[in-house]
Amino acid sequence: MDNAVQQMVIEEKNAVEVVVYIKEDLGDEQRDLVVSALEKTDGIIGAEFCQLRNHLLLAKYDRDIFSSQDVLKSFNSLKLDARLIGPI
Repeated sequence: MDNAVQQMVIEEKNAVEVVVYIKEDLGDEQRDLVVSALEKTDGIIGAEFCQLRNHLLLAKYDRDIFSSQDVLKSFNSLKLDARLIGPI
């Protein structure tokens, strides 16, 4: 099996999803920048905002590398007021 594919399988097995509430009212461009910055963070596998609730973001992370508190710290490093809502 290709190494990249193997890594993806490992990441998916260890993946955890949490919902994060962002207090700030972000525009489309700002939300895109947040998602891009989070997805570049080692340990975060994916991030996406809820289409109907712009203040909620679903973050998927590798529990072997990151904790939910680390995810929250990623938002704080982006200077966003964020709160963990809970796991999916």
